[in-house]
Amino acid sequence: MPKAVPSKEIAEAVEFLKNGDLVALPTETVYGLGADAANETAVAKIFAAKGRPANHPLIVHVPRGVKLETWATEIPRIAKKLTDAFWPGPLTLILKKSTRIPKAVTGGQETVGLRCPAHPLAQQLLLEFAKTGSGIIAAPSANKFGHVSPTTAAHVRSEFGSDLLILDGGPCEVGIESTILDLSRMRSLKHPVLLRPGAITPEMIAKVIGEMPLNINDAPNSTSPPTDTPRVSGSLAAHYAPMTPLKLMKHKMLQEEVDQRLVEGKRVAVLAFAAPHGAAPSPPGVGVKKVRPLVWITADRDPVAFARDMYAHLRTLDAAQTTVILVEAPPTTAAWEAVNDRLGRAAVGSGRKLSG
Repeated sequence: MPKAVPSKEIAEAVEFLKNGDLVALPTETVYGLGADAANETAVAKIFAAKGRPANHPLIVHVPRGVKLETWATEIPRIAKKLTDAFWPGPLTLILKKSTRIPKAVTGGQETVGLRCPAHPLAQQLLLEFAKTGSGIIAAPSANKFGHVSPTTAAHVRSEFGSDLLILDGGPCEVGIESTILDLSRMRSLKHPVLLRPGAITPEMIAKVIGEMPLNINDAPNSTSPPTDTPRVSGSLAAHYAPMTPLKLMKHKMLQEEVDQRLVEGKRVAVLAFAAPHGAAPSPPGVGVKKVRPLVWITADRDPVAFARDMYAHLRTLDAAQTTVILVEAPPTTAAWEAVNDRLGRAAVGSGRKLSG
């Protein structure tokens, strides 16, 4: 259950937003680093705090009941079906932006990602901000660019310290970033395009609109992404990454790798679906460097539960300061698509500090 936050903290956060300052807020997916999306100076602070490239667009969070026409144009009919079915919730829609959305938010593009978060605290903040401010909050994940996304207030604090105003809404219930669906090219492609997988699956979308969205690589007479595909959050090959090198491995190979590294006297962190063989691992968490050479977290076999806990597990294993994090590769079924997407990007981006 999300934590309740006193109204005075919400009021303080609203004042921060109105003054062009940053606020960390919980959503059902991950914690966001928020600023008034209508204030270019405030938006610039997000990029500076995260170390985020200026051409990497931000998702704009809107309150329940918002009129899309306020912030977007050329809105296809299926947009209402999707918002009726999935908002508030973990679905971001890419639409042609209205002139009220600064290009600083969209990385210079003419499209904008809009999302209505389901976390009650995020909604409370948005609704209160709408009374005296713009009512829209640009909020990428509240971490340094490319790092593992935060799913608790403590994760945010570890990234930015205690000076940042953080609204603590408890652990995020979904745990991975929203599904991103592109509706901005419906006139030319005639179909929506899935740009990032998430908790809202293509099958769920198809039940609402009557067709499966195209995959990002699907284009008429082409085997590569269309050149006009909008840039969106979380689309880089290296992202969501721990500082410790991370390797994805099949179960049998993983156990062999663990055994070999232990023989070599190296410390190993593991996220796997079964308990370890042989040596007993140290309990996961910070401060285990001198306890035992093996740190092991047994993961949930349910894809929804795995996704919810994944970033927290990666942060825990990263903090153990081992030479490598070995992750048992999940199944390749549709239910695991979003998890596999995040883990693949984490593996590519990992190891920027320690060597393995």
